[in-house]
Amino acid sequence: MKFGYARVSSNTQDNAAQVEALKAAGCERIFSEKASGKSTNGRPEFAKLMKALKHGDVVTVVKLDRLARSSRDLQNILHELQEMGCGFVSLGESWCDTTTDVGRLVMTIMGGIAEFERGLIRKRCEEGIRRAKRKGTKFGRPAVLDPNQRRRVAERYTAGETMAELAREYDCGEATIWRALQ
Repeated sequence: MKFGYARVSSNTQDNAAQVEALKAAGCERIFSEKASGKSTNGRPEFAKLMKALKHGDVVTVVKLDRLARSSRDLQNILHELQEMGCGFVSLGESWCDTTTDVGRLVMTIMGGIAEFERGLIRKRCEEGIRRAKRKGTKFGRPAVLDPNQRRRVAERYTAGETMAELAREYDCGEATIWRALQ
């Protein structure tokens, strides 16, 4: 079965042209909604479409940006469709058709490029972290208590003050006081 998915971002927009194009492309059932593409969670019609799919079905959109907001989002959706044994076609991007051998090849190449790019980003981040550590940059949340305050907390606790009293005095949680005493 051939399913269509039409989406516009706001209530002031109209998706009639998308629905017509999907009907002309032979879609037997069309899921249409007015919702932001930021997340798949906020798209109830998209969720219904994904639940309605069976092995061998094909999802069709007018343009890729109607389905996904980013290449990562697109890759995740296409992977999910592939796992379900479903195809995908974008009418606006002729190269994006997982129902043909050439389309699957192009999508595999695009997926490989995306994976390569993620690897490069990860390596750049790791190198940046190493450089920052060599410069002495501290990572994580800043300490609530400085070393002098931690020493003073230990002395006062030994003298009999409770963790609750110290937490109120230093305007922090008891867990912070407990960690300072370790």
